[in-house]
Amino acid sequence: MMLGTEAVIALGDAPDPASGQQHRELPHASAIIDLLALLRDKTEGHRSAEETHTLDQLIYDLQVRYVEAVKSSR
Repeated sequence: MMLGTEAVIALGDAPDPASGQQHRELPHASAIIDLLALLRDKTEGHRSAEETHTLDQLIYDLQVRYVEAVKSSR
């Protein structure tokens, strides 16, 4: 969840807790999403059904937010 929060901040959907400012860092957000997907792949078979569902939903939500952020930044 910590990585998910960091991705939401990097997408500009939440303020940075350190500065209170909202800013977009799309390359950073993309890297976090990729890392979460890698963690999902590497932990396959070692998660509960609830953990799997939560991780899948988190990754999906972040991917949708990322696509929307990229579209709006053009």
